[in-house]
This record gives sequence, C-alpha cells and structure tokens, in this order.
Amino acid sequence: MTIASFIEDIGKIIVFLMMLLSVFLVTSKSSKKVSNYIFAVFILITAIDFTGLFLGNFRNSSFLNLKIGSVLLQMPLYYLYVQSVCYLNFKLSAKHLWHALLFVIFIGIFSINTITETTFLLYEIVSSLQYYYYITAVFITLYKFKKLYIENYAANHKMMYKWLFQTTILFLIGNTFVKIRTFIPSDNNNSNALLVINLMITTFALSVISWFVLKALYQPRLFLGIDKEILPVKPVKISTKQGVENLEKMTVFMQTEKPYLNPEISLQKLALALGFSDKQLSQVMNQYTGKHFFDYVNEYRIKDAKELLKNKELTVLEVLYDVGFNSKSSFYTAFKKETNQTPTSYRKSIG
Repeated sequence: MTIASFIEDIGKIIVFLMMLLSVFLVTSKSSKKVSNYIFAVFILITAIDFTGLFLGNFRNSSFLNLKIGSVLLQMPLYYLYVQSVCYLNFKLSAKHLWHALLFVIFIGIFSINTITETTFLLYEIVSSLQYYYYITAVFITLYKFKKLYIENYAANHKMMYKWLFQTTILFLIGNTFVKIRTFIPSDNNNSNALLVINLMITTFALSVISWFVLKALYQPRLFLGIDKEILPVKPVKISTKQGVENLEKMTVFMQTEKPYLNPEISLQKLALALGFSDKQLSQVMNQYTGKHFFDYVNEYRIKDAKELLKNKELTVLEVLYDVGFNSKSSFYTAFKKETNQTPTSYRKSIG
C-alpha cells in the first residue's frame, strides 16, 4: 500500500466518523439541541472538505465549488456553536445569516466564472482573514464565559470551558498544518514532502474526530450554559462595618441553610436569599474571603465531603452528589485544589 492510498483510506474513515457523529448529535436526547445541531452541521461541512482526500479534484464542477466555498462556513459555524454552548439563552435568528455572506459571495463568483488563479488567490486571502477573525472572536467569548462562570456559578462550567478551549487549540494546530502545506510547491520535486504533510494532517484529523466521538459518548453534560445577560460584577464601595456584618450573615447562612448543596446554586440566587445585591455579595466574597463565588461555594462542599468520606459505606460517587457536585471530574478537581489529595487518597489517609 502506498502512502497516497493510505491517506485516501484515512480520509474515508474521517468522513465516515464525521457523518456518524453528526447523526448522533442530531438524534441524541439533549436539553441543548441547538448546540448539537450547529455542531452537527459544522462537522458535515468539514466532512465535505475532507472528501478531497479520496475523491480527487472535480475542476469546474459544482461539487468543487461547494467543497472550496464550504470552508467559509466552518469557522462561522464553530463560533455560533461556542456561543450556543456557553450561553443557555442563545437563540438562532435571521440576524445570524450574515455569517454565511462570504460563502454566498464566493459560490456566486465560482459559479459565474471558472476558478482561476486570481479568484482562488482572492479566496485564500479572504478565507485566512476570516479564520483569524473568528478564532479571535472565539477566544474572546471563552474569556468572557470563564469570567462570568467563576463569578456567578458553582455548577460544572469549568469542564465545558476546558472542552471548548481544547477544541479551539486543536483547530489552531490543524490549521497550522494546512498553512505549512500551502508553502510547499506542488511539483514533482516536492511530492514526497506533500505526502508527508498530508499524512500528518489526516492522522491528526482522525485523532481529533475520534476524540470528539469519545467526548460525545462519555461526557454528555458538556452541553450546559450560563445566562448571557449577566454582566461581570463591578466592585461597589461598602464600609468596613457593613462588610463585616454582611460576611457574618453570609457565613451563618452558608453553615445553617447549606445552599451549596444545590448543584445549580448561583451568585444571583444566593444574593436573593440573603437580601444582598449581586455586587454586594461578590464584593464581600472577594474582599473578605479572597475567593470568587465558584471557589467559595466549593470550599464548603469539600468541607462536607471530607466528613462524609469518613463513612466507608458511602461511595465517592454518592459523596460528590450529596455535597452538590454533578460530575466526578469537577469533584476531583475541586477536592485536590483544596486538599492536595484526591478523594480516594484522602479516605485512605484517614484510615
């Protein structure tokens, strides 16, 4: 088997897995169907691009126009996917159609005229600019999302942020491989170099899509969200006396009512229960405990967890649910951050 035929076979596997994952996302039961649908379309559009690995070039054909033009839909779809996963109140609307404008323009250009060197060069410049525009927009979205969930939520949004951040980094790496390929002249003298870089691209893509499939199967809770309308909390001035009184009230409430046992507790819900404003509560936490809401709530959960772990009849899974966590990974991360031990090693250490 030659390298070229091996690359073609990998390409077929990649496209098959992408189609399989798309079907899974569309048919699976989820509270965030919009996110799944957008990601499914993104994967299908990307699959069209990968068909070039084994279908060859259909020059001057409608399929070639679609294959090349579809690249201009990939990053807009991924950006919308990130938005929909991060924010539970995200809704697709007619205003989002402008993200497909470049795709429509170039499909029109390719349909009217043949794909010449000039039009293809223009396409490459525009597609590169579009890629970096959207990748920047994605990182800005993730930055804002992380800031909001740390200040306002104690649910397992960190896992979702990690998933989106890792996926974006993987796309950056894949795009780097593609950019390197563009600098290799397509002539007989460089045929081996092109084969090697194509093999690297296809192997990397196969690894990524396999990772996607495993994530979809084993971590369905990745598709949570936060309220997009919440703004980052800005500090407010409170007197030392008032701050101490608020801290005492907050501490007593946390110890007696234990609101942290609710996995969906948020800064807004706790502030409402205490009769504080969001800004007051955030300021008290930051100024007198040195913690954001996310870490402050988890501190109480871990304290309770340490007591429950003394009961050997309870499993670690039962403990994490009892103290307000909703996933094993978030519990282990928070527990190790507070104690420098895993729950299992902590249980062993206390005999």
